[in-house]
Amino acid sequence: METSRDAWEITTHDWSKQVDRDHLAQIQRNADVYARKGTIHLILEVLAYAVDETEHHGRPAHITITVHSDGSVSVADTGRGTDTRTDGQGRTVRKPVMATKDIRFFDSRENVGLPDGLPRRGMSVVAALSTWLAHTNRRLNGSWTQRYEHGIPVTGLTDIPGDGTTGTIVHFLPDADFVKPAEVTVGELRQLAKPPVPSLTIEIREEQENSAVYSSETSS
Repeated sequence: METSRDAWEITTHDWSKQVDRDHLAQIQRNADVYARKGTIHLILEVLAYAVDETEHHGRPAHITITVHSDGSVSVADTGRGTDTRTDGQGRTVRKPVMATKDIRFFDSRENVGLPDGLPRRGMSVVAALSTWLAHTNRRLNGSWTQRYEHGIPVTGLTDIPGDGTTGTIVHFLPDADFVKPAEVTVGELRQLAKPPVPSLTIEIREEQENSAVYSSETSS
């Protein structure tokens, strides 16, 4: 699609703005409101997007949540990959899900709840409250990655080799200055990250300091 970004339909995010610093700062000022249940809430915010992909597009999907030994978490899904387009100048543009607000949740008076009981606000909450976040998406027409620090892009959208798959990986390290430190366990995730549809499976992996990985899988 080679048109002006301003003409692109806004469904969840405004394509014309790639970074909304005021929005990110608002989240950081109110971290105790947006993520008062800590890292587990950030995981659920990311997971909700992967679940959306399965529910709205009806294709079987698998999600892998990995709790890494350094305190970071990655959520990988086998969906279509974050929407990425080409603008009128031939530049690749990815939907700004990390650095701008999801208008469905920040501009709505109706709260959509997540399994921890807190309202869903969007991926920008995760990015704003993380020391760093890497967003990788693979689509049929290409693959890209980009790194953020507290929601601000610190690299450009970088092409990476395709591997024959599609999907999205969000890998983030919560910032203890904003999100209370808390150990995330496989057992807790199993209780909260339950697949809502039969076509979705969720695998939860826990990486130990010796690099061993333990996993369990849940299905609806």
